[in-house]
Amino acid sequence: MRRVVWLLVLGLGACARATGGPPPFTAPLTLGGRVVPAAALERGRDVYTQYCRPCHGDAGDGKGTAAAGLMPPPRDLRLGAYKFAAVPAGQLPRDADFARTIRQGLPGTAMQAWQVPDTQLDDLIQYVKSFAPRWRSETAGDPIVTTPDPWVGRRADALARGARVYHGLAQCAVACHPAYVTRAEIAAFTKELTGIELRELRPDVYQPVPKESDYGVKILPPDFTFDRLRGGDGLPDIYRAIASGIGGTAMPTWKNVLPEADLWALTHYVKSLADLRDTPGARALARRLRDQPAWSPPPPPPAADAGPS
Repeated sequence: MRRVVWLLVLGLGACARATGGPPPFTAPLTLGGRVVPAAALERGRDVYTQYCRPCHGDAGDGKGTAAAGLMPPPRDLRLGAYKFAAVPAGQLPRDADFARTIRQGLPGTAMQAWQVPDTQLDDLIQYVKSFAPRWRSETAGDPIVTTPDPWVGRRADALARGARVYHGLAQCAVACHPAYVTRAEIAAFTKELTGIELRELRPDVYQPVPKESDYGVKILPPDFTFDRLRGGDGLPDIYRAIASGIGGTAMPTWKNVLPEADLWALTHYVKSLADLRDTPGARALARRLRDQPAWSPPPPPPAADAGPS
């Protein structure tokens, strides 16, 4: 029944031409350094009306007729802020990033995968850009290229290294994501990879921490064993999200910060956690962490003798 209602809403959106959007385009518009003919933008408006208007609204403000109650809310396209792109976080996406999001959707959200015909896809992308003023003065960011996976055929080694990178080097659980190993292991991995003797952990280290975002709401980083990965759960998708970061959120760009071998190890580790979702393995991990022995940080080193004054 819910699917029937949803299809009805989309059908109504397809039958009505947007009336509150940009005025008719009568001249070319430069978007991202590319001159887009007015006719292409008008064709894009028609495609947008059919596929996007019910959620994103006539004005691209995320307040369409089908948007009420959706969580997360539809993207406000006027902001020019985009989460899932193969460019450094905060930079404008490339057309291939728009195409991937449109064609694949965002799992765990109301953004479905839309099979927009090839002949209409570019016009739609350029029209979506027209909502955001950034595109009139900026160009798309430099692409982050996915490198060959150095751990092929060595999955166990990749997971062992990835657990250490996640908890000890990148310290993903320090203030954002949940931890997935014991407190003693977090301390051991931190000392092994950084030489730092860990002396405290946040009390809720097995829970994600809400973070500020550029979207007007706090965002809860995913618990990889519970939440669907909105940018995709394949190895290339996870690598892209880690390497590029997530635009408009606290997730930074890790490309050129971590070595490629560690980026890929971290990718394999996050993939292994995501594969636990809705399985007995996730419950077994939760029991292991719940029943872990108590951990106390080591005492601080003795103060150095300052000598005679």
